Amino acid sequence: MNIKERFLKYVSFDTQSDPQSTTTPSSKNQLILAEYLKDELMSLGVPHVELDSSGIVYATIPSNNGNKGDIIGLIAHMDTSPDASGKDIQTQIIEDYQGNPIVLNQDKKLVLDPQEFPDLSDLIHHTLITTDGTTLLGADDKAGVAIIVQVAQYILQHPEFKHNDIQIAFTPDEEVGRGTDCFNVQKFHADYAYTIDGGNIAELEYENFNAFSAIVKVHGRSIHPGYAKNKMINSLRVAYEFDNLLPVHERPESTSDYEGFSHLHDLNGNCEETVMEYIIRNHDLDLAKKQCQNFKDIAEFLNKKYGYTIIEVEIEESYLNMKEHMLNHMYIIDYAKQALSDCGIEPRTIPIRGGTDGARLTYMGLPCPNLGTGGYNCHGPYEFVSLTMMEKQVEVLLKLISNNVKEKQDEY
Repeated sequence: MNIKERFLKYVSFDTQSDPQSTTTPSSKNQLILAEYLKDELMSLGVPHVELDSSGIVYATIPSNNGNKGDIIGLIAHMDTSPDASGKDIQTQIIEDYQGNPIVLNQDKKLVLDPQEFPDLSDLIHHTLITTDGTTLLGADDKAGVAIIVQVAQYILQHPEFKHNDIQIAFTPDEEVGRGTDCFNVQKFHADYAYTIDGGNIAELEYENFNAFSAIVKVHGRSIHPGYAKNKMINSLRVAYEFDNLLPVHERPESTSDYEGFSHLHDLNGNCEETVMEYIIRNHDLDLAKKQCQNFKDIAEFLNKKYGYTIIEVEIEESYLNMKEHMLNHMYIIDYAKQALSDCGIEPRTIPIRGGTDGARLTYMGLPCPNLGTGGYNCHGPYEFVSLTMMEKQVEVLLKLISNNVKEKQDEY
């Protein structure tokens, strides 16, 4: 099976994770893909494959080199975002893209236009895979899964290709921040790893947001509207008041690069009670903590204004910036840069305006920066992937693996 066929097969599985679920994994459909991947790896000849009770697929391709070098891990996640439907995905394949607008859905008037999505201008002559405008695509991160399985297939079909142990893991629930809750670093047994997840394959990422979540509960006073004068306190209006007291310039639509944000992603309520859910993000931990404190300060101000505890704020840490740990392991980045250069790609490092399983794994003792897949506009109907980049990333990973063997052999 080639990588295009493999990717199209994977996106046919509906694997949306569910942020409201308390099960592991959060949706049963993820286990269906996990079972398929376990069977596929075994059919390729991978001798050590396990699907554990939490829905993580672990696999080892044993060394044919006596492990004269590092043991490298490759990780991707199987779930797709709950932000848009991942069911019955209909794909479109554009061969030799010429830079023109791509009509996703004529009825919905959805168009991928280079004027609006300038990344397309860098993908002339690439083969692109898009949605039909009714679902997300699932390149985040089934492109990463397909790339890793393609690497495994190549290694197993070419016994002359020298390598150390290759550790593979496919995780559930990354999109809801729980992808590594049950990850067994000791079982994985890698010196370091790379998540294969994200955009342009020239980009190396070892800085991510410090991430917090905030739940803001507003307790109003519901009174019959005909007799509400000087009595009613509408929790919905107070919720708007709370949100308007947050800095306007710290909203996602106003930020880029290293700028942090606070994002209201869910609001439910009525006159009596309203609940708002926020994510808080910043590459600088001190600034992230100030953003969190701002939530508490606004709550205190409104509580004093209304004369009772009208606002309750609960803040939890989601993950932290891996940069502080990765600075002690920059050789891992250097290896990836060398592999990219060897494959004719000029590497560049950029900060992740988000997070990956790798951030939490790094804090768990497994250094784990991120490499791209060629996926763009994830989490919605404008998502697309460059198949050309996916194929190239297979080449890069094979070079990364073989360079590691060569460098380490030179030391003996």
